[in-house]
Amino acid sequence: MEKEADVTRVKVEICGEDYYIKGSASEEYIRQLANYVDQKMKLLSKVNPRLSRVNLAVLTALNIADEYFKIKAEYDEFLELFEEEKNN
Repeated sequence: MEKEADVTRVKVEICGEDYYIKGSASEEYIRQLANYVDQKMKLLSKVNPRLSRVNLAVLTALNIADEYFKIKAEYDEFLELFEEEKNN
């Protein structure tokens, strides 16, 4: 890992390929993200072994986006309920 003016550069492995990720987040957080994506890609690859790497990446991205939208909807609903409760 290298650190340049609050930019972290981390080497990670995702689906058997090495990537160098740069960001303002901690090394631990970047590794956590990469590990999550790696696990999702490996799971989908087991279910769909004939997918090309690009198709696997797109399908993984769609699955993660689906998770995000569902969690965001739950969070927004929670905030609405919280605001209603606060105003009562």
